[in-house]
Amino acid sequence: MIEPTEDAAAVVARALSRRRPKERPQFLRELLAHAAAGLVVIEGDREASEAVYRLADAVAIRGRP
Repeated sequence: MIEPTEDAAAVVARALSRRRPKERPQFLRELLAHAAAGLVVIEGDREASEAVYRLADAVAIRGRP
């Protein structure tokens, strides 16, 4: 079981360290999908959509030269 005081970054880093480098991108894609689905259940469609939109926007901005 995950300790309540453990932050999300540590949980993800540990999970990634257990996977082969080629498996990591798929794991992260699945994690994002499950997190978005969880947000829909917990906060609703609108809030989940906003969170996913902001994530996509951050990725698009970061990818610009």
